[in-house]
Amino acid sequence: LIRWVPANVKYIGFFSNFLLMASFLGIGIGILLGRSGLRLPLSPFPPLLLVTTLLVVGAQLNVHVSGGDNEIFFGLQESTSADVNFVVLPLVVVLVTALMASLSLPLGPLLRSMPPLRAYAVDITGSMIGVAAFAIVSFLGTGPTLWFAIVGLSLLAMSLGVGPTVWSALGGAAMIGVVWISLTTGAASHDAWSPYYRVNAFDVDLRPVSTDPQTGDQPKFLSVDGIPHQALLTATEAAASPLHRQIYRWLPNRTFDRVLIVGAGSGSDTTLALAKGAGHVDAVEIDPELARIGRQFHPDHVYADPRVTLTVNDGRAFLRSSTERYDLIIFALTDSLTLVTSTGNVRLESFLFTEQAMASARDHLTPNGVFVMYNIYREPWLVAKLDQMATDTFGRPPLLRLVGPSEAVFASGPAVSNGAAVALGDAVDTVPVVDGAAPKPATDDWPFLYLRTPQIAPYYLAALAFLLVLAVVAVAGAVRVSGAGRQRLSPHFFVLGIAFLLLETRSLVSFSLLFGTTWLVNAMAIFAILASVLLAIVINQRYRPSRPRILYAALFVTIAVAWLVPADSLLIDPPQLRYVLAAAIAFAPVFVANLVFAYSFRDSAAADMAFASNLVGAMVGGALEYVALLAGFQALLVIVAVLYAAAWLLASRWRFLADVGLQPAGAARDPSG
Repeated sequence: LIRWVPANVKYIGFFSNFLLMASFLGIGIGILLGRSGLRLPLSPFPPLLLVTTLLVVGAQLNVHVSGGDNEIFFGLQESTSADVNFVVLPLVVVLVTALMASLSLPLGPLLRSMPPLRAYAVDITGSMIGVAAFAIVSFLGTGPTLWFAIVGLSLLAMSLGVGPTVWSALGGAAMIGVVWISLTTGAASHDAWSPYYRVNAFDVDLRPVSTDPQTGDQPKFLSVDGIPHQALLTATEAAASPLHRQIYRWLPNRTFDRVLIVGAGSGSDTTLALAKGAGHVDAVEIDPELARIGRQFHPDHVYADPRVTLTVNDGRAFLRSSTERYDLIIFALTDSLTLVTSTGNVRLESFLFTEQAMASARDHLTPNGVFVMYNIYREPWLVAKLDQMATDTFGRPPLLRLVGPSEAVFASGPAVSNGAAVALGDAVDTVPVVDGAAPKPATDDWPFLYLRTPQIAPYYLAALAFLLVLAVVAVAGAVRVSGAGRQRLSPHFFVLGIAFLLLETRSLVSFSLLFGTTWLVNAMAIFAILASVLLAIVINQRYRPSRPRILYAALFVTIAVAWLVPADSLLIDPPQLRYVLAAAIAFAPVFVANLVFAYSFRDSAAADMAFASNLVGAMVGGALEYVALLAGFQALLVIVAVLYAAAWLLASRWRFLADVGLQPAGAARDPSG
């Protein structure tokens, strides 16, 4: 859902953590409803998924988000989908919540069917298999047809113990309908799927064409998730583009022997660099599908040129691992139009446009090198922000050329550090005058390039308020329907859920910074978190710690170390040492937090209610992660520490509701908690 819905409803992609929060809420509600013992003849999940599929694919919905003065959403102007403000996001959130609730109705009884830690271990093992399976199908470039088919087969496996009925046949028919709709709509538009995007190609007449080389089609323009993204330009066409050609107009007599292009895409910048005399080009593109299309279809066959080395990787990670020096480094039209993870609001290029990233590019320049970046920046304040960041990094204002009010090219570096001493072949523009608050430079701790100043925009606050109201109403309704009673909810597990989601968010962001903002790094980090959960379960089951104070003390120590040693201070070589230190510092709090949770969960008298409380708390944690927009990701650790202190007090000093029974009377455990 988190991959598929934003690919069809683009602006949900800027709220993709809402889908994660809705998933947590839905699973929690499903567990609560499962308490009622209600046996439905037909699982609501298949028909609900069919309705969702028809709505998302058939209605072509999209939500319009107004950026402008404070925040920018790339793709806003290019989208041709219906403008249905204030309707689509709540509708999708409700649908996802209902889907996950219907899917998890059997989960509560299953959690109560065996000792809590054993049930939790089985659940986590299944989650790890799911993450690995989705990573494999993403690597293979498969689309949602296969994803939905795997879901259908999983549902079939779940129903084998019941036997075939008319109702199960109807559910199977609904899943077949979902797969068929996905197959036919994808085939009609020639969808190709990368690990990040739904990619569509068009010929010179803007007709949809296939990216399968066997068809003989020749793509010219590419869109991702329904938004125009790039064109396959020849060297002559690129030379006519005001953005691509500008550095060569400023320095018409300069030949750049070694060139690095970050955001190389399908090859337009690379072919122009070769035409201008480059001896070798390192072309770095994060999306394997865009690189494949360029390799197979670029009219100049640029990626087949022996002077070109194409690397599929994150640009920041490439710079970190490279020891090369370049005469020209270009950050070319690097706006990703997508978030790399459903937590943290981190986009693919977030860590590429920070002052530390610019410093990394600066350190890879030759003594006479040039650093260039260009894009259609949409707002004058963003042009001013990047100009200030380049000035801070290189010590002098960059060369600036404006093409319209906010379409700009910047050039910095030794070769242009003193404009008076360089014979420039074209004019230099002044920075646009920006009224209001001065834009805050993006840093590795606050990597929000498209946010003018630290703030949480009103539309995010409104959406969060809606989600929280939905959660209160839905949880209250589920408790009432199930007859579970409010007394069975656990404040302790609720707070643990909030804290862990924030801790997980900060850890995922740290690993994106340290090892690259790619889908593979994200998948491996999530898998590692789940593995740490499983290890914590094994330790609690085998060694049965009896003093939670020791676990909490260890947790606060690891959080303090993570606070004192920010992730960007671990950007060291060799990579093996960086990995060990990062794993120890970034993941140690996650592992100890899992020990804390497993300790409490081990003796839970109502595992399903504890788990439901924890998941609803995780949803609230997803809302709290927006604090990073105000204070940066490091500040989340302070909130995490406060929350875990509250969790300890709720388990040991302030017990109420279900927490009264957390420690059975007479248990041989530390009486002080």
